[in-house]
Amino acid sequence: MTQANTALITGASGGIGMELAKIHAHQGGNLVLVARSRDKLEALKSELESQYPIQITVIVADLAQPDAAAAIFEQTEQLGIQVDTLINNAGFGGHGLFHTRDLAAEQAMMQVNMLSLTSLTHLYLKGMVTRRSGRILNVSSTASFMPGPLQAVYYASKAYVTSFTQAIAAEVAEYNVTATTLCPGAVDTGFVSAGDLEGVEIWKKAKSARSVAECGYRAMEKGELVSFNEGGLKFMLNWIVPLLPRKLVLKMSRQAMEKTA
Repeated sequence: MTQANTALITGASGGIGMELAKIHAHQGGNLVLVARSRDKLEALKSELESQYPIQITVIVADLAQPDAAAAIFEQTEQLGIQVDTLINNAGFGGHGLFHTRDLAAEQAMMQVNMLSLTSLTHLYLKGMVTRRSGRILNVSSTASFMPGPLQAVYYASKAYVTSFTQAIAAEVAEYNVTATTLCPGAVDTGFVSAGDLEGVEIWKKAKSARSVAECGYRAMEKGELVSFNEGGLKFMLNWIVPLLPRKLVLKMSRQAMEKTA
């Protein structure tokens, strides 16, 4: 594959990941699209290759499997693909009391949201540092700034992503490599149905996946550390929430996740 700022995007079959792929293609960049659904990935590949003079590789993988990240890396290496931009977008949540939820589902969430993201970052970051060029965008959430009753593991997993991304950004800055974490609020994607979040009030005012993707892509290009798609949430999480009593924060967080219908 010829090199034209090739971006590898996980969770590319829909939502924010698909929109990020479309934005990158519009910029003239090649793509490696990763998700579980071959049909959706192939359809996106056909759509984008018909519009832009780019090359797209499809890799079908389930990031809930511990060996998925290594298999993805091995495949790109065998194909001679240099990944210049890594976008870890894949992730999912789940609603309910932690002690009543299925433990296997929680562990799968941790694998996708944290462990596979970490593995992919480690595998591709080495090459970026050697070349002294590269960008990483990790899709996190505003949920990463507080504990989340009724989504305990999801909120905790995103706290990891936001913290981890900023730390490695500081480590690799001297090598001309950037790492950005995108922290959107509620987004209109398949996340709601997949996470059993129907009836949660905040998703009734969800922002479009396209607007969130545009925000994240711009931030990545600028090498920003943390990007919010909503100014009000940014102000609240940076300047208000840290000053509030912890029990009040927990109460507010739980209320935000309660189902009203």
